[in-house]
Amino acid sequence: MLEALNNFHFLRPWWLLALLPLLVLVFAWVRRTRQQSAWSAAISEPLLAVLLDDSVATTAKRLRACLWLAGCLTTLGLAGPAWEKLPQPVERKNDALVIVLDLSLSMFAQDVAPSRLAKARQKIVDALRLRQEGSTGLVAYAGDGHAVVPITDDAPTIENLLSALSPAMMPVLGSRPATGLELARELFRNAGLFEGRILLITDGIKRASEISDFRDAAFPISIIGVGTRGGAPIPINRRDEPARYFTDELGRQIRPGLDESTLIQAAQQSYGRYSSMTIGDQDLEIALSAPLPTEDASIEVDREFDIWADMGFWLCIPLALLMLASFQRGLFAAFLLAIMLPEPVFAQANPLGSSATQVGVAAEKVGAPYARLWQNLWQRRDQQAYDAMTDGDPVAAAQLFADQQWRGSARYRSGDFGGAAGDFATDPSLTGLYNQGNALARLGRYQDAISEYDRVLAANPNQEDAAFNKALLEKLLEQKQQQEQAEQEQQDQQQQDQQSQGSESQASQASQEEQRSQADTDPQDPQQQPEESEQQAEARDAQKTESEDNLAERDERQEALEQWLRRVPDDPGGLLRRKFQHETKQRMRNGDYSNREEGQVW
Repeated sequence: MLEALNNFHFLRPWWLLALLPLLVLVFAWVRRTRQQSAWSAAISEPLLAVLLDDSVATTAKRLRACLWLAGCLTTLGLAGPAWEKLPQPVERKNDALVIVLDLSLSMFAQDVAPSRLAKARQKIVDALRLRQEGSTGLVAYAGDGHAVVPITDDAPTIENLLSALSPAMMPVLGSRPATGLELARELFRNAGLFEGRILLITDGIKRASEISDFRDAAFPISIIGVGTRGGAPIPINRRDEPARYFTDELGRQIRPGLDESTLIQAAQQSYGRYSSMTIGDQDLEIALSAPLPTEDASIEVDREFDIWADMGFWLCIPLALLMLASFQRGLFAAFLLAIMLPEPVFAQANPLGSSATQVGVAAEKVGAPYARLWQNLWQRRDQQAYDAMTDGDPVAAAQLFADQQWRGSARYRSGDFGGAAGDFATDPSLTGLYNQGNALARLGRYQDAISEYDRVLAANPNQEDAAFNKALLEKLLEQKQQQEQAEQEQQDQQQQDQQSQGSESQASQASQEEQRSQADTDPQDPQQQPEESEQQAEARDAQKTESEDNLAERDERQEALEQWLRRVPDDPGGLLRRKFQHETKQRMRNGDYSNREEGQVW
């Protein structure tokens, strides 16, 4: 008993603050109900006591007492009283998912802003954050499929690689979803899993059989369609170039549209679900609701784990008794409504207007803070940050990102290399070390950057980007040392020249003094002094020209150094691009492409 008292505490102590407003409400109610009836002003007190029923006042007192005790008990129960630890089995839900992403050229189409590709990336991020348990893998395909990330529970790694995925990095053009589904099934086999879900995010397929050929009840294939029925042209130019679009042999713009009927048929035949892409999570909830043969399967992580047992449920017994004792028509329902009313209801009032357009215009008028508030109603901060990043505003993205790795990437792109290095330093993974090395290199801390690259190469000697950057910085350090040595020799030479010029100047001054004395004694020689002044002016001009040459040479070396630094690759997809190219070459050597039919490249 004594040990239980020593261990007594609340798991959620902030709920105890609810006692303060509850005390205020009860006090106000008591004060109001204790006011005398209006009859007391017209009837004498002895007669009033006979006319009025005392049971009403007794009932009111009983209700007040029951309501106060019920509020206290409810608050204490929500605070989570605990005084002992109980062994609890810890299990993780065996919910494996492989996301297959379409990276064909048609994903560049902009019929959904900003593009189909950007929306697909953001939808994958939403899927990773929506899933609280389970492991996830990622596969990308165009004319051929490539495994991006094997099945893992490290969701941040998948998020970091998403921004690098683009149709431009795929070695083989086209759209063959079968190659992606083959790799998805291979990932399940490699992980030793006998069931799991496959989520295909695509803007269209040619035939439903491309998907249904892989149907298996243990691996349902759900599909999320991105795009519109009317479609849009496929841009093939950069942002800073004039608009150019993909055309066919006759020079007509190709506008690939979303054929939902084929996708619905393919999902139904593959034991999955289909949904078009939505702004919220409704599409993910539909697509991920495909049943598995053993829906409740789980993996035991630890045998048992001692955790504090929440004993607040025991307070439900006296609370129920108090509710029965204080029951009165309408009172019980009102009390439950006050307790259970969800918080978002109080935030639904809209003082700026009834329509979305009116509210948006009003937000612009009242200022940026209100516009930000309006935007927060429709997008999370991470979604706003991602949109800002894709729109080319890394400064705003860095202010919105809460995840340090995403914020570090935004700061790196905005030129805040010091802040980026600080954010990347919190990530002990190889990606974090590599990114930190890039940021340190941009800051001019070459030796520290080389140390980070060494740590990456020690864990993964095949990291070509880290090896290239390390060799580049070592060459820069060598050049810098040579430049410093040359500058030191030049400074020494300049000091020697200055000393020799000083001695010559002293001799010249002595000669001038001698000439002045001669001029004082012989005023008929007026041309001697001007000749000496011209020599001094020539010496000064020579020194000035030499100083300007040194500055120009120093600026030229600085420009060359900046050009070298710009060669440091900061594209996280460099390794993926080379990985895909290597896999394609291996398959070509094995003759995997010999029996494939030629199809459209978009």
